[in-house]
Amino acid sequence: MSERHLRVAKVSKHFGRQRALVDVSLEFAPGRVATIVGPNGAGKTTLLGILSTLVRPTKGELFLGDQPIGREARHTLGYVGHEPGVYPDLSARQNLRLFASLYGLPDAELRITQMLERVDLADVRGDLPARGYSRGMLQRLALARALLHEPEILLFDEPSSALDPAGVAWLVSELLRERDSGRLVILVTHDLEAAAQVAGHIVVIRRGRVALERSQPSGFTAAEVRALYEEALHDR
Repeated sequence: MSERHLRVAKVSKHFGRQRALVDVSLEFAPGRVATIVGPNGAGKTTLLGILSTLVRPTKGELFLGDQPIGREARHTLGYVGHEPGVYPDLSARQNLRLFASLYGLPDAELRITQMLERVDLADVRGDLPARGYSRGMLQRLALARALLHEPEILLFDEPSSALDPAGVAWLVSELLRERDSGRLVILVTHDLEAAAQVAGHIVVIRRGRVALERSQPSGFTAAEVRALYEEALHDR
């Protein structure tokens, strides 16, 4: 796995007169889960959109290692959102075949089989369209899609939304697995408990700015995460 860091350099984003992000500078390291938290409207989703290269910043740049990155770097990214982002009329294997063709993957069928086994979808009836899947199954398929091309960076936007406790536990285990593999993982979430289970790097966004940032390779307790969050929201 690559050891390149992802760096956000003085990034701002304006939508007309509204300032969604203001001079945000951050650095994300591989082999660590970074969690981005903050109240609704703080700018978290905008920041993730910029990290995914789907949203262009008004000012500032992104760097992967020493190289500025833009849309041409999308092959280095995997994305899992609160919406699964799969085609409901296609089966799990058909969905992955489609995305494998978009990425031009060699040995696509082998890779697809490996990913279906990893996310426990290999035994699902092969012709069952994704619209017949449970919420948990859809998120499993979304993770398989995001990992299919072995990206350097994994981006998660509220992936635990609507998952039951078992689904959240599964998601946490997968985040830790990717961290331990050396991948760079960034998680946007409202779930401070889930953040505490995975985070080695916490960023609190407030009113479009970085209100607080802490790194702790040994991780954080739930109480520490809550305390940092409250500190960031009430310290100005």
